Amino acid sequence: MALFDPIYWLILSPGILLALFASIKVKSTFAKYSRIGSKHGYTGAEAARDMLRREGITNVTIEPVAGMLSDHYDPRTRTLRLSEQVYGSRSLSAIGVACHEAGHAIQHAQSYSMLMLRSTLVPVTSLCSSLWIWVLLIGSFIGPQFAMIGILMLGVAVLFSIVTLPVEWDASQRAKTAMVRNGIVTQQEASHAASVLNAAFLTYLASAITAILTLLYWLIRLGLIGGRD
Repeated sequence: MALFDPIYWLILSPGILLALFASIKVKSTFAKYSRIGSKHGYTGAEAARDMLRREGITNVTIEPVAGMLSDHYDPRTRTLRLSEQVYGSRSLSAIGVACHEAGHAIQHAQSYSMLMLRSTLVPVTSLCSSLWIWVLLIGSFIGPQFAMIGILMLGVAVLFSIVTLPVEWDASQRAKTAMVRNGIVTQQEASHAASVLNAAFLTYLASAITAILTLLYWLIRLGLIGGRD
């Protein structure tokens, strides 16, 4: 199996190391600025609600959700769910994360093309992500024709991770601009809140790089690139 192949770990090492760094970075940065409150005293929920209101969006529900940094926007129900560390907190970390998620709600309202593409890919990506490894493992014994199905399924997962990058980046940029423009934070506070969003983006970048390197590994292993032994 791939997990016991040293070439697998050699190829994936850049993605794994970046993922480890990103995880440590986002947790430490969030913790650092979770101890610093904003001058104007907004909670995460209030900041998100104000950002949406100023964009004329009134049909999005904002509610708390359990779990550490489990914040997300659900376009199916138009619900913005904020973790307990964000919803009622007045910290710069909470405001940054909440405004980022509000950015996704604004993307949805404005039919931002990359968000629409990602939403379209969700069902097929969910299926492909759970099955591709088994299809590839079976295909490595049965033959390249069957293995190509697994490669295509993995390719869908890779495409999803790549499409996610501009979606997350754009939501953060919207948040960084709106936080200052709407008077939610000062210019100096915005740079601190932005540090949390920048660290979080690294996790998506690491995921995309790891997905691409995983695809590269299997293409090499199946002899589809680089020739066969």
